[in-house]
Amino acid sequence: MSKPSKVALYLGRLEDARCDGDWKEVPELVRKVRKHAADRLCLTTTAETEYAIIQASQKQKPGSRPATAISPTDLNVAQLAPRLLSAIDAENTYSEDKYQAQVCLGWLHWIAGEYDRASARLPLNLESELPQLDQQNGASEWTRVCSLKAAYLKANCLVREENRVEALSIFESALVSLSHVWSGQKGRKQLRFWAELFLTEYCMLQAQALERGEKTLDDANSLAPFRSWARYWEVSKDQGTPLMGGYGFQGAVRRRTVWNEYYAAISGVLQQDLPFPTGFVNASSGASARNQLRVELKKVETAYEVLLLSETSFPRADEQRQEVEDFAAAVMKNWSVLSGRDWHEQDLGPGGKEGLSRGVLEILYRAATKTFHSTAILRYLFNVHLSVAEFDLAFHAFHSYLEIVKKGKARVDKTGHPEPSLDDDATVLETISLAITALCKYGFRDAAEKAHGLGIELEGMLQKLPAPLPNAQDNITTLDEEDGNGVILHPRISSRVYALSWQAIGISQAQWARTTYDPSTRTETQTKAIRSFQKALSPENGNPTDVRTLFTLGLLLSEQRELTAAIDIVKAALMSNKKTVDQPLESGLYWRERSLIPLWHLLAILLSARQDFIMAARACEGAFEQFDDPAVLFGSPNLQGTFRSEHLNEAELWDEKAQAKGLVDEMDDLEKEGMLEVKMTQLALLELLEGPEVAVNASHELLVLYTRLFGSLQPKAPATTQKQTMEVPKSSAGTIKSLRGSIFGSKADRTSRNLKHASTTESTRCTVLPERPQTTQTTASIPTSAPTIQVTKENGEAREARQRRRSSSTRGRRSESGRRNSLKKREPSAQPRRASSSNGLPHRPTIVDGEDYYTPVADGTAAQERVDFFASNKSDVSRQQSFSKGRGLLRLDSTASSTRGSVDGSDNLVLDSLSPPSPLPMVQFPKDQVKRQRQTVLVRVWLMIAAFYRRAKMHSDAKGAIDEAEKLVDSLEGDVAKDASGSVTLRDPGWGGKKSVEELWGDVQSERGYLAVSEDAPYIAREYFEEALMHHPDHPSAIVGLANILLDIYSEVLLPPPAIPSIALPESQSTNGLPPKSKAQKAHTRAQKTGTLPALPSIPLGLGGSVADNIGSPLSNKTPFLDYESNTSSVEELPAPYKAVSLPLVDRLAARDRAYGLLSGLTKLGTGWNYSDAWFALARAHEESGQTDKAKEALWWCVELEEGMGVREWNSVGANGYVL
Repeated sequence: MSKPSKVALYLGRLEDARCDGDWKEVPELVRKVRKHAADRLCLTTTAETEYAIIQASQKQKPGSRPATAISPTDLNVAQLAPRLLSAIDAENTYSEDKYQAQVCLGWLHWIAGEYDRASARLPLNLESELPQLDQQNGASEWTRVCSLKAAYLKANCLVREENRVEALSIFESALVSLSHVWSGQKGRKQLRFWAELFLTEYCMLQAQALERGEKTLDDANSLAPFRSWARYWEVSKDQGTPLMGGYGFQGAVRRRTVWNEYYAAISGVLQQDLPFPTGFVNASSGASARNQLRVELKKVETAYEVLLLSETSFPRADEQRQEVEDFAAAVMKNWSVLSGRDWHEQDLGPGGKEGLSRGVLEILYRAATKTFHSTAILRYLFNVHLSVAEFDLAFHAFHSYLEIVKKGKARVDKTGHPEPSLDDDATVLETISLAITALCKYGFRDAAEKAHGLGIELEGMLQKLPAPLPNAQDNITTLDEEDGNGVILHPRISSRVYALSWQAIGISQAQWARTTYDPSTRTETQTKAIRSFQKALSPENGNPTDVRTLFTLGLLLSEQRELTAAIDIVKAALMSNKKTVDQPLESGLYWRERSLIPLWHLLAILLSARQDFIMAARACEGAFEQFDDPAVLFGSPNLQGTFRSEHLNEAELWDEKAQAKGLVDEMDDLEKEGMLEVKMTQLALLELLEGPEVAVNASHELLVLYTRLFGSLQPKAPATTQKQTMEVPKSSAGTIKSLRGSIFGSKADRTSRNLKHASTTESTRCTVLPERPQTTQTTASIPTSAPTIQVTKENGEAREARQRRRSSSTRGRRSESGRRNSLKKREPSAQPRRASSSNGLPHRPTIVDGEDYYTPVADGTAAQERVDFFASNKSDVSRQQSFSKGRGLLRLDSTASSTRGSVDGSDNLVLDSLSPPSPLPMVQFPKDQVKRQRQTVLVRVWLMIAAFYRRAKMHSDAKGAIDEAEKLVDSLEGDVAKDASGSVTLRDPGWGGKKSVEELWGDVQSERGYLAVSEDAPYIAREYFEEALMHHPDHPSAIVGLANILLDIYSEVLLPPPAIPSIALPESQSTNGLPPKSKAQKAHTRAQKTGTLPALPSIPLGLGGSVADNIGSPLSNKTPFLDYESNTSSVEELPAPYKAVSLPLVDRLAARDRAYGLLSGLTKLGTGWNYSDAWFALARAHEESGQTDKAKEALWWCVELEEGMGVREWNSVGANGYVL
């Protein structure tokens, strides 16, 4: 072998020995290189010095950090350094040898503890020292190792002088030395060792700089160190040498610690909503920044979790796995942001938010296998199970949590030794509060009972704890009470938690008062709820700016008919300044305006209760005007609402979605339902002000809004019907056909109506709106009972409305005493016909999806109009005589007086700003349940439209609307029957359900009954009411309708049809096919009116003698129909069926008693205790039974209910009861 070949051979072996860390071979190879290549003195001297350093390092104690200072006795620095320095000075040929020697000299000084000299001797990065190398391709592997070593040592010297930023710049400039690693070529031992040491120190130093504020996550390269670490991890796996857990080398930090810092950094980017750092990011596939952030976060989360759980064992009884719980807490913080309103389904990738929550559940259950009775993990399980609508599992986790916490707190109180694994008092109170809120928001009576019990338990906990921190001292450290050993067992809670706890207690009490069967405790429970809300709003140690508490208190006071106090509270929230507060990301955009929509709705109904209907209509508009521009709420209309063919719609589907996005597309179904309720109230006010015919025309807007919010549940209409969506058909059902594609009204109905043309757009199109002739029938009362009080139910059932109260007659069905005791309210003075904007111009419709939709005017005067609204409202309210100014405020002194402003002598409540509502997790219901909920809402919409048609005497159209609702309910029944989970039944809608199928059938049949009443077919109406009660025995409107018919039967206002119907021409038959009255019936009715018939005996229910005694009384004079003076023993003689024109007395008494039983039961329920129609009918039952005192009591209570009753029921304000 020639000498050059030997030199190359020995040089290659020396390179391999150094790169492989085979240091025992180095001395012999150095000797051979010196023998055959004397000109490589610098190389051999460097190798000898490295060997000496390694030998001295191996003498260190186990566990010490590698390459740290070594005592001079172990390493002869004084001899090695000069020799190496002279070799460096003599080397002029081989630049790599010189570079390696310089690094070795710096390493020698560094390992001897001479850090200043080491920093001075260490060269700069490889590019600046060896510029002649071709992009690192010509550098040997050991040169690359030396480059990493030099950067590491130089940065370490700077860190020792607290120069972290400069040290990080050294690391960043040396990243190019890892190009050989990134290329996929498998590095040898020393390259892997120093590369991992380099990246570990780089990442940990970046984490320290971020923690101390020397670096920020705003920097585009803030995640570059961690991404380099992750890339090194992936490359090692691809090369067949995957990195495992534990320590990378002796004395270093654990590998999972680096992943933990990476996870903390990227979590900070997410939680602070910072721009996505783009430094050292692999080429993306066109994904959005948020999608890339989500993918990267999941990758880091998985890597850290695998290492953490594989290296963690199950704890002993006296151990705690804090790192596992910290990881679970970090996962939950990220989940709360990702599942919030600010992140959308497309940002999260496949699975969306439900997939995200399912993944978090798996993480939590895996973490639970490494902990023992962790209260934190149980609490997290409760929240996440709640978010995926697994309510049973969620409350199982909560009950386990509560049991462990109570036992743990009892142990702490007994022993005086705190347990770190237990949640603190504030966290426990907050968790119980959220559980109560969830029970009241998504549950029914059983859930309300559980919530009430939890509220009692929570109140007991609050009483045992020390006083909360005052609001002004939340950030001030105060002294807590210590036990004898100086241990603080129960630190004082913050005012926020204190307010949240009392808010939850108040909600549980209010919900229980609404659902309890015990009427004797209802008023007391409601009073307790009001006191609880007062404590929650206390300025001293509560949260007076919480919008949810303000809403719930206002709603509760409204039900208590404390209208003045309720209006003050609602106005205080609506007039609060739009100050920026600490807004969590999960609240979403426009959180303030979205939270105030139910408050605007509540204000509208409150004003309608004061008969200020114009301002009530303005309040409904204010709910939409607060967004200033309708495009913010509904998105930009497609082609300004002009017609688009189906082909064009499909061709530009994606572009259309991008341009037409509005805020409603980001709302959940509960918020959308709240907006729909505002629109329904707006139409109820329109009916009240202008009559049911105008409300029928405007009901088209309700269907358009529903379609915009929830989408269409109907099959797609054929293309030939597209023209109908552009022009309202000239018929009574014109406002409905454009969406349904079908026609309700008959041809005769359509051709008999006059039409007028009204401009709906500014010189773009003209819509034909039918005008109904005003007749006496439009304001007449229903013919069965003619009570002057009707309450609008959720399905739109008949407030036969306030315009009937303004009618001067009631069709003669009541006695004169009944007319004298009429509950008709006073007429509002000089009210205009329609609520209009302040400029007096007609309200122009907005075009949404090719349909007219009357959204608020979007101009620059919106804010000024709202100010004028409150100013005018204040003056109008002050003119009301029915309510004294201080009536409701007497119960709110502690709250109102503390937040009362003194500007201009005003007594109005003043709030500087609103705090966002305490967030329950957004619940992702299954698609089937979402569909059922939306169908339930649509059923209510159709039934309200049917009620408009019925009150406008358009009976065939009303029947068509009811048929639409019936189709939906029938479809719902089929879906529930197919449900295999068992969580939903026909009588139980399940968690989060609106109404059960049986209740919806009751609504439909009840509306059919009122339609039959309007058509003068009381016996058919009775059948419908009976069927409604078969489906839902406690249906309020069906009970009232049936009771009125039964009382009419008892008082013989309603006579039975003849056994043999008379022959009548088809034209004279009614819609329901009932024959006209016979001559005997007419004669009996005339005799009754002239007073020739004796009054029926009136006895209290369950009292008095037998029927025979009553028959023999002096009041029983002989009549043409029954011989009351007959001396038969006990049973009255019944006439032949073909001769009978009235019911026997025993049947009429049974009808009266059944009506009384139904009504007395209804008025004790939470759905009927404030239902004025039920109390009015009950008063009539008492009057017919001779119980005049009870009748007067019921009538006076009815008067009080009517004085504080709005245009719709109070429970229509909140889709979730008392929870905003």
